[in-house]
Amino acid sequence: MKKDFDAGRLDVPGFAQAGATLSAAEPLSAYRRLLDESAVADAAAEVRWTAAGEMRTATGGPAVPWIHLDATVTLPLVCQRCLQPVDTPLQADRWFRFVADEETAALEDEEAEEDVLVSSHDFDLRELVEDELLMDIPFAPVHEVCPAPVPMSAADPDFDAAGQERPNPFAALEALKKKPADGG
Repeated sequence: MKKDFDAGRLDVPGFAQAGATLSAAEPLSAYRRLLDESAVADAAAEVRWTAAGEMRTATGGPAVPWIHLDATVTLPLVCQRCLQPVDTPLQADRWFRFVADEETAALEDEEAEEDVLVSSHDFDLRELVEDELLMDIPFAPVHEVCPAPVPMSAADPDFDAAGQERPNPFAALEALKKKPADGG
């Protein structure tokens, strides 16, 4: 009998024990935090992901659940040079090991190469997909070549005009020096 698994309420131990796989291609609108990062409010991007579970035995220990996650999306972000949308491919390709409780996860995550999470019978796999893709967003996304010339001037005409209207204070001092002294 094949068991169906729900990505929104994933039974992690059961998923790994079954060696099951889930995959989806979902609209960006299903991932609110990713959509909030998008330069285009109604982005038509699609989030694609696959998760595969397995049980692994550590040396001398019991078998524990693992999930391999592979997720991708091309997200329109704001180019930090020209401030226009730039399609930025994001990808997450990671292994996660699941442990019994938060304390164990915190203790083991420091030294483990893989990410260590708390095992659950109602784990939100889509939230993990979104978290991992959010972490892949570059600090300063840019086009390789911007579609329009980028103005490289920091000149402000109002600032320049304001500077020209004020008299030079040293010119006023010079004028005082040239005035003949009154003999009073």
